[in-house]
Parts: sequence; C-alpha cells; structure tokens
Amino acid sequence: MNDENKLVAERRAKLAALREQARTAGVPVFPNDFRRDVLASLLQAEYGEKPAEWFEANTVRLHVAGRMMFQRIMGKASFAKLQDRTGQIQIFLQRDLLGESYEAFKKYDVGDILAAVGTLFKTKTGELSVRVEKLQLLTKSLRPLPDKWHGMADVDMRYRQRYVDLIVNEQSRNVFITRNRILKYLRDFLDSMDFLEVETPMLQSIPGGAAARPFKTHHNALDMDMYLRIAPELFLKRLTVGGLERVYEINRNFRNEGVSTRHNPEFTMLELYVAYADYRDLIVMVERAMQGIADVVFGKRQFEYQGRQYDLDKPFTRISVIEAVAANVAGFDMARARDVAYLRELCTKNGITFKPNDGAGKLQIELFEKFAENTFMDPTFVYAYPTEVSPLSRANDADPFLTDRFEFFVAGREIANGFSELNDAEDQAARFRAQVERKDAGDDEAMYYDGDFVRALEYGMPPTAGLGVGIDRLVMFFTDAPSIRDVLLFPHMRPEAE
Repeated sequence: MNDENKLVAERRAKLAALREQARTAGVPVFPNDFRRDVLASLLQAEYGEKPAEWFEANTVRLHVAGRMMFQRIMGKASFAKLQDRTGQIQIFLQRDLLGESYEAFKKYDVGDILAAVGTLFKTKTGELSVRVEKLQLLTKSLRPLPDKWHGMADVDMRYRQRYVDLIVNEQSRNVFITRNRILKYLRDFLDSMDFLEVETPMLQSIPGGAAARPFKTHHNALDMDMYLRIAPELFLKRLTVGGLERVYEINRNFRNEGVSTRHNPEFTMLELYVAYADYRDLIVMVERAMQGIADVVFGKRQFEYQGRQYDLDKPFTRISVIEAVAANVAGFDMARARDVAYLRELCTKNGITFKPNDGAGKLQIELFEKFAENTFMDPTFVYAYPTEVSPLSRANDADPFLTDRFEFFVAGREIANGFSELNDAEDQAARFRAQVERKDAGDDEAMYYDGDFVRALEYGMPPTAGLGVGIDRLVMFFTDAPSIRDVLLFPHMRPEAE
C-alpha cells in the first residue's frame, strides 16, 4: 500500500468511527445546520489593522467556516487556519474551553471542513484570529491535499483535478475570478450601448458561421443528424433581419479540431452584431473594450505577458493582410500578389500544401498564417482579407477581391474577428455554392448551404457589422496564462488510464 492509499485508509477508518458516534447520538455525520455569517477577507478588511487592545474592549462574536488548510496541535492549545472562498482566517482552540470538542479536533485532518463560533482577538504576533467557543466538523475529507511546499507540480493533474487545484492554488482561483470580472465588464460595456443579450441554438441542423469541422450527433425523436454549433453568426444575423439591431451572445462554440495551448474543442465566444455600422466602427469598439478592461478590471494599461511588456495606452497597429505577407516573406513581389502561379510557387518553396482549386486569396492566407500571423505581438488590427476566405463578409466596394474584414491580434494570437456583413442575398447564395464546391472537393472546413439564411437575407438586412471575440484567449492575455487550459475550469483531455 503506497503512502496516499494508507492515508486514505486511515481517514476512512476515522469516518467509520464518526458514523458510529453519529448513529448512537442520533445526529447526522455530515451536518447542514451551520450558517456562516462572515468571510475571511471581510474580517481582514474591517479588523486587520486594529490593535490588540481594541479587541479587549470590544467583543466581536462570529460564525466562521471553511476548509482546514493548516493545523498545529500544542497540548492544551492549538491553532488552525480555515479557508473560505475569499481567503483564510486563523482559529485558536483551547482544551479548557472546548473539552471533548478539543480532543475530537486533534483527530481531524488538514482538508476537513470545519465550522467555528467564537470571538475575534489578535495573537502576540499580531495575527487576527478567532478564539473558538464551539467547534463542529461539517465534512470529513478522505483524501490528503498535495504537499504544502510542492503544491500540484504535475500540470496534467492540475487540469484533471481542478477541484484540488482550486483548493491549494490561490493563483488559479484568481484567474477564474478575473475571468468573471472581464465577462461582467464586457456585458456592462455592451449593455451601456443598448445591446440586447440573446441566446441562440447550440444544436443545429446546418452548422454555419465559420470555416470549421463540426461535431455531429443524431436526434432520435426527429431521426435526423444534427451538429453542435461552430458559431452563432447566422442565427444572430437572422435577429438583425428581424429588427433586433444590436444583439450579442456570450456562449460556447464547438469545433472538432486539435487540442493545443491555444485550442480547445469547446470554447467561449462573444459575438455581436450592430446595424448601420461597418468594420471600422468595430475596430474602434475593440480598442475601447481592451482599454476599458484594463482600466476597470485591473486599474492599469501596462501588462506583462510571458515575460514581454505590453502597453495598451499606445495606439493599436493597423496593417493589411498583403502588407503583412510582404513584410514577413523574404523577396515577396507585391506586383504579383494575385498571380496564382507565383503564389503556388512560393507556397511549394516554403513547404505549404494547397488544393488545386485554391485561388490567390486562399494562397495569400496560407502564406500569412505561416509567416505573419504569430509576429503580431503588440495589439494589431490586420484588415483587407481576401473574399475567397471570407464567405460571410461584405466585399470592398473599390476592390471586390477583398472584403471589409479585420482580425485583431495580441501576443501572436488572434483574439477577435470582425467585418462588415454581407447583406446581398444573391451574393450570399453564390458564395455558399462556392463553399459547397470546396466541400465536395475535400475541404472539411468549408461551409454548408443554408437556404433559410439566404431566405432571411431576401427579406432585407440593414447594413451591419459583426464581431467575434475569443474570450478564453482574451483572458489568457490579461492573466498571463501560457495555455488555454489555464483559463478553462475543465479543459478537454484524454480519459485517465484505469
């Protein structure tokens, strides 16, 4: 039996004894009648600076509860620390005051969840503490927590057993608290501009709104194949047709693709649509939102991400796709930027595979993604994406080869994608047909033809701009997280071996 199994066995034996005692006394072994009336952080904020003499003149009686993270037994008196969702508070226990409860406490283990009633005081070392008058075991912990000094050194275990990671790692807890605050800010930001938050289907008969491979399932009652959504775009645009001129959704998307430090098959997106606006309005909105998060959530505009400094106070960079390619592909000839033969030659030379029907726009993007995309460290808007790879974007009036579309990058990662929306129903139908041809030619990520969406556009959609923001990557940047798994409470992983 290894050490951990031995400790688990000892704790199970303790629980068995507690069950017998509870049965004899006619009380529950896992009681649920205690009500906490204060949190650790509030105690520290209100009383942490008061001198010891203040507590001698003022009695503060309270009910605290939490997980025991530290225990020091010293004969007639002992100390422990209880951790709640906001922090830790020390409790002081005396045998003369507690009697049998004190003897029971000596058998408790780190990880047990305790409740205590008592009065505040300060120790000789100045630590705010609770002198316990009544102690109660609420939940017996059967598994030992990771070693105090080494924590959860195994990253794989941190992701698989997030519940333990959250117990022992304050930094992890803070990441998810910060994530919540960022989402709250974004909702407040959009609500202040009269956007309406909505919910659209996650289970769809036709997956659309992005170029990605969907997850497929089957609906038994309707006897039809269905798909987990890859994006909410086409449903949100239907709402814009219906007169909801400013809508947004923060919810999950699902893409049947690889897992990496940047990708998880299930991820959170903010997607919004605003009528009578174009992609340039969205660029301004993204910059304002980034600086607003910095100001409201963090109180600063200077950040460090993975050892590099970022200043959100500076104007964000703007560059076109083809300018980015020219800047990062040695010897690139701008005069031949739309020459398919020349682009194929460049791709072949640089080990980039392509399909026979790939046009100049797709080949440009292949070069862009390999050589330019990860070079955008400071906040950068890349605009003027080819129409060939932007089947839902509005073509540029002056140059239909391009669309009025941008992507926003920070730290070498795409954070957002926005464009002036295509609202020409006949053009949209033609682009869907072109996507179907690509799918028939073997492109698993090409879009399906969505006849109902085309019909919706035939009723007329006002000039509209749409934006999608990857919340997970956004949180990664602001919390200095190296992997997307660090900002997902339960990232997808292979099942554990038995």
